[in-house]
Amino acid sequence: MSRRASINELNSVVYPVRSAEQLSLARRAVLEWATRLEFSLVDRTKFVTAASELARNTWVHGKGGEMTMTQLERDGRTGLRLVFADTGPGIPDIGRALTDGYSSAGSMGKGLGGAKRLVHEFDIASEPGQGTSVTVIQWKRR
Repeated sequence: MSRRASINELNSVVYPVRSAEQLSLARRAVLEWATRLEFSLVDRTKFVTAASELARNTWVHGKGGEMTMTQLERDGRTGLRLVFADTGPGIPDIGRALTDGYSSAGSMGKGLGGAKRLVHEFDIASEPGQGTSVTVIQWKRR
């Protein structure tokens, strides 16, 4: 039975996401890190798109929070992990929220599920009245 090597955390930075300007700065930081780590153009674009959606959700639906970006290494591969955390109203039905077409804000309802499809790893935890935490990871292709 083979086991994955543990993930090494190399660098970590926290960005507040409480305004349109901070959302833009967080998105730009993701692009800069993914570029510096030489992610492919496609993976960089997917990751920044997912980050932008999740940062916007943190600000708008979560009433503000933060994004923690961490450079990772596992099995000789480099990756980036983003954790979006807020203490907002939470998501009462995560399964429904991930369904395309569902929106609590009158939008197209593609954001959360779309973000999940754009990244290599996705995890969400939410408690109504306590907030939401979404973790995404993108690995650099070899």
